[in-house]
Amino acid sequence: MELRHLRYFVAVAEELHFTRAAKRLHIEQPPLSQQIQALEAELGAALFQRSKRRVALTEAGQRFLVRARDILAETAQAADEARRVARGELGELRIGFSSSLPFTSLLPRVLHDYRQACPHVTLTLREMFTVDQLEALRTGALDIGLVRFRGTEPTADLILREIRQDPLLLVVNATDPLASRRDVALAELKERGFIVYPRGTGTSLTQLVRQLCLAAGFEPLVAQEAREVMAQIGFVAAGLGVAILPAPFECVRLEGVRYVPIRDSGAHLSLGVAVRREHGSALIDGFLHHLLTVD
Repeated sequence: MELRHLRYFVAVAEELHFTRAAKRLHIEQPPLSQQIQALEAELGAALFQRSKRRVALTEAGQRFLVRARDILAETAQAADEARRVARGELGELRIGFSSSLPFTSLLPRVLHDYRQACPHVTLTLREMFTVDQLEALRTGALDIGLVRFRGTEPTADLILREIRQDPLLLVVNATDPLASRRDVALAELKERGFIVYPRGTGTSLTQLVRQLCLAAGFEPLVAQEAREVMAQIGFVAAGLGVAILPAPFECVRLEGVRYVPIRDSGAHLSLGVAVRREHGSALIDGFLHHLLTVD
């Protein structure tokens, strides 16, 4: 049984006239009659009562009409959904993002604009460290990663494109003499204790800070570890040490904390978007277009 047989049957059932149904279907009447007879033979049931005066549905035909309409409607819906998926208008996108993204205007603006343009795409968002995002992209657990990176991450199987660079800021207690400075050199922090992410958390920031400190002539002294940025800033307010964070976190205005620019060369962290190199997805391409063209 083919879909065209169902369309032929529905046309005849609705017109109850073979000639009018043939005209509606843009075919000749004899082939239409032959197709309906072939359908009845395949089903082993008469669908129409025929006479010279009228054509009427049998009881089997009435029941078959309900199901035939349902099948044709579902087929049309499936075809429409397939076309919308191919255009990037329907489906699900799994997006990872670094913890600093919600503190920028970029992520809220991109998500808002994309939702307006593609309201039928489901967005599943996951806050993740960069290393975890890259691994999830490789395994297919993520479609898009919004990552922090230093430019040295392995990307042979991924495309990693820089969106912008955010300067690093020294987060210091308000009572610290450095709190009133216009900027600071990392060499001045040689004797300070640093509040950092725990080892193995997968953030690029810890490695970058260590590299910058080594370039300034010292190994950073770890005074406290904290997995969450808010905890790091809170520990600075408590006087447990200093922290170095990307500039978007400056909007966290905790009493007793100040943010001071770092003037060392290379004291910035890139924000980028990562996808699988051969993703072949119109959904991903559509989101990337919105992301990379946002004002």
